[in-house]
Amino acid sequence: MKTEYHSITAYITKDGSLVRELMHPATHKNAKQSLAQAIIPMGTRTRLHRHIHSEELYHITSGRGRMTLADEVFNVSAGDTLCIKPGISHCIENMGDQDLVVLCCCSPAYSHDDTELLE
Repeated sequence: MKTEYHSITAYITKDGSLVRELMHPATHKNAKQSLAQAIIPMGTRTRLHRHIHSEELYHITSGRGRMTLADEVFNVSAGDTLCIKPGISHCIENMGDQDLVVLCCCSPAYSHDDTELLE
């Protein structure tokens, strides 16, 4: 199964990031996970949130930022990969001079219903 980037419409998620679902069961009929690209523009951050059931992997493909993961706050940049376990509060802030671009893999697949805003 293949998707083409130019054919995917971006949308704003509950946390405020601009997302393109590169592969998602609701659209592409894969089974148990989703892969998305999130863009956090310069000077912005996502809203603090958590996912009740989904584990997320973030892979930073460009830019640099500051990640809040529960009580921990640390810098991230292109090439870094993070694991966000279910129920852990998190947000990411763009600290650079270009878009912060993140690949997000969720298992089970991303769902607005599984996203709880904390602010």
